[in-house]
Amino acid sequence: MSKLLKKIKTDKEAQDLLDKDLTDYINPQNFKEVEFEIKPKDKAVTLRMSHQLLDAFKSKANQEGVDYQKLMRRALENFIKKSAS
Repeated sequence: MSKLLKKIKTDKEAQDLLDKDLTDYINPQNFKEVEFEIKPKDKAVTLRMSHQLLDAFKSKANQEGVDYQKLMRRALENFIKKSAS
């Protein structure tokens, strides 16, 4: 029977998990797609936006466990990909 992994909050919890038999945890729900940012980020951009929009980005980024600027960059990249097709 497959088990779901709990959210790991500390290095000790991660180490304790690695010391266990993880056979029961191998299932699709315990994996998520990740993207690696390989290209250098060598240009800075300044944007003006409402406080509410910035707070929404920060809140969503916190939920996903990423930096809000990375989330903004991903949103812009997705917009460009969709508009190109």
